[in-house]
Amino acid sequence: KLSGREEQAFAIQATDNPNAYDAYLRGLAVETESLISVYPLQKAISFYKRAVQLDPNFALAWARLSRMYSVLYSSFGDRLGDAKGALERAQALQPNAPETLLALAYYQNDELRDYKHARETFLRVAKLLPGNSEVPASLASIARREGQWDKVTDYSEQALVLDPRNPALLLRVAFNYGDQRQFEMARSLLDRALQVRRDDVEIRAAKAAMYQAQDKLTEADRYLSDVTAMTTSYEAVGAKVTQLRLERKNDEAVELLKTRVAQFQFGSEVEEAVFGYFLAFAQYVAGDSAAAQATAAHTRDKLVQLTREQPDNDWLAVMLSQTYAIVGDKAAAWKEVERVKTITSSLSDAAIGPFADENVAVVATILGEKSRAIDSLSHLARIPYSGWIYGNPITPAVLRRDPIWDSLRSDPAFQKLCQDKAHSSTRAD
Repeated sequence: KLSGREEQAFAIQATDNPNAYDAYLRGLAVETESLISVYPLQKAISFYKRAVQLDPNFALAWARLSRMYSVLYSSFGDRLGDAKGALERAQALQPNAPETLLALAYYQNDELRDYKHARETFLRVAKLLPGNSEVPASLASIARREGQWDKVTDYSEQALVLDPRNPALLLRVAFNYGDQRQFEMARSLLDRALQVRRDDVEIRAAKAAMYQAQDKLTEADRYLSDVTAMTTSYEAVGAKVTQLRLERKNDEAVELLKTRVAQFQFGSEVEEAVFGYFLAFAQYVAGDSAAAQATAAHTRDKLVQLTREQPDNDWLAVMLSQTYAIVGDKAAAWKEVERVKTITSSLSDAAIGPFADENVAVVATILGEKSRAIDSLSHLARIPYSGWIYGNPITPAVLRRDPIWDSLRSDPAFQKLCQDKAHSSTRAD
C-alpha cells in the first residue's frame, strides 16, 4: 500500500503525448537490459532525448535524461550531454517531483561531488518515497566516498530489506563488500542476483573478479567462458582480459583486444580511447614493445585531446599517464601522475581516491622505479578502496599472479606483500 505522499508523487501528470510517453517507457526498459554497462545508458539517453523532443514539457523525461548523463559521466568518464541543462528543464517544470529531486541528487553527487547537499536531497526524497530502496543505496554510495565503511554496510542492508531481489542493488552492495575485501560476502550477494538474472554477463563478470582476487582462477574462468571481443560490456571484457593476464595468456588478451578495436562499433571517442589504451597495455605486458609503443602513441593523441576537453576527468588522466609511460616519455608520465593526484584529492573520494596510488604503482613499474611502486602497493594493501586495475582492491593473490609486477619480484618487500594473507580480509577500522 502506498503512503499518502507516495500516492501524491505518483499522481503527477507525465505527458499528454503518447509517442513521448512510449519513448520514455522504452528508455526505462533499456536501462534494465544491463546493470552497469555503458551501452544501455547510451541507448536510454537516445530514448529520453526523443521523449523531450516530442514533448518539451515532459518533466519526468528531462529528469531521467539528466540522471543518465550524470551516471554515465561518473561511471565511465563520458560526458555525452548536458546533465545540468536537462535538470534545469525538469526543475522549471516540476521542481518538487521525486524524479526531479532524484536527478538533482545524482547531479550533486556524481557531477559536482557535493556530497553534503546530495545527502540532503536524497533525504528529501526519502520523505516523499519512504519505501524507495534507491535512497539508502545512494546514501551508502555517499558514505563510501566519505570512507565511512560501517555506514556503507548499514545503508546497504537497509536498501536490501526494502528491495531484496533487485539485481542492480545486489550488485552494487556486492561491490561495496568487495571494496572491503569481503569477497565471500560479495559472492553470496552475486549468487542472489544470479537467481534473478541467471545469465547476466556483468553479474557473472563481477563474480569472476571476486574469485580472481582470491586466486581462484578456475572458478573465475567458468563465469567468463562466454565473453568475447564483441561482448557489449566494459566490465565483462575487462574481467576477461584480466583473467587471461593472470593466467599468463598474454597473446590471447592482445588478440581479443585487437579484434574489439578493429570490429566493435564504439559509442564515443572516450570508449574508443579506453580500448586503445587497454590494447597498448596488453601489448606491453606481452613483451611486444614495438606494437605497444605504436598503439600507445596513437592512443596518446586521442587522450590528450580528450583531457583538454575534460580536464577534471581522473579516469582519462590515469590512462594518459600510463600511455606516456609505455611510449617512454618519463617526464610527461610523471607530470600526468601528479595531475591525477590533484584531481583525486579535489574529489575527496575515499573509494576511488586510491586510483592515484594504483596509478603511481603502475607507472613506476613501467619506468623501472621499483621502490616507488612497492611503496604505493604497500599503502594500498592496507586500505579498503575501489580498485582501478582489478575492479577490486589489490590482494596478495593478484600481486603473485599478474605479470604486470614481474619486475618487482626479486625485491623482499614485494615478496612480503605477495605472502601476507592478512591483507585478503582487510576492513576499515
